[in-house]
Amino acid sequence: MSTTPSQTLRFRWLDSLLPEVPFDGWTEAAATKAADSAGLSPGEQALAAPNGVTDLIDAFFDQAADTARDTLAAQDMSQLKVPGKVRAGILAWLEALEPHREAVRRAAIKGMLPWSAAPALQRTWKVADMVWDAAGDTATDYNRYSKRGLLAAALPSIVMKWLDHPSDEELGIFIDRRLAQASGIGRNLGRVAKPLLDALPVSRPNRSGNK
Repeated sequence: MSTTPSQTLRFRWLDSLLPEVPFDGWTEAAATKAADSAGLSPGEQALAAPNGVTDLIDAFFDQAADTARDTLAAQDMSQLKVPGKVRAGILAWLEALEPHREAVRRAAIKGMLPWSAAPALQRTWKVADMVWDAAGDTATDYNRYSKRGLLAAALPSIVMKWLDHPSDEELGIFIDRRLAQASGIGRNLGRVAKPLLDALPVSRPNRSGNK
């Protein structure tokens, strides 16, 4: 996949920053030090990450999502049911994050969790979108958004569980439980939303030809 000049600079900056994050966190001081180490001029820094550390955190999670997408594309998930495909997507994403677990912890503290900041909502939504796309979801109605919204809401608790170094079995059980809860909420939302949508007035063509 081709990258733009700004993306190339951003990932170069990120590669220099990641070794510093476990010690200094996702801070402007750490980012400045990493930019110097990467040989980025002030102009290149502005091009790479105009929003500073926030853009670098986004790049970190985008990179993990891209790695997970490639991993899932190489897997045969045809025999899995939908919950199994979603579970596989989440696990592939966590596997991509594994080399930088402490950076994830620091990101969670700084604002990966959705109640911390608006950018965090976008991050979890993008991950949920990747997982559902890899699972083969092609819905275009409100179901598309409800599925992704419910999964995005479940991801922070899954990440926090993963950060505690559970066994594979414990993590799998926890993910399955959270997905079951999200599925139950989704069914309830569907039962409420469908009658409301059916009750909306439908515009029909004027057969008489009158305006």
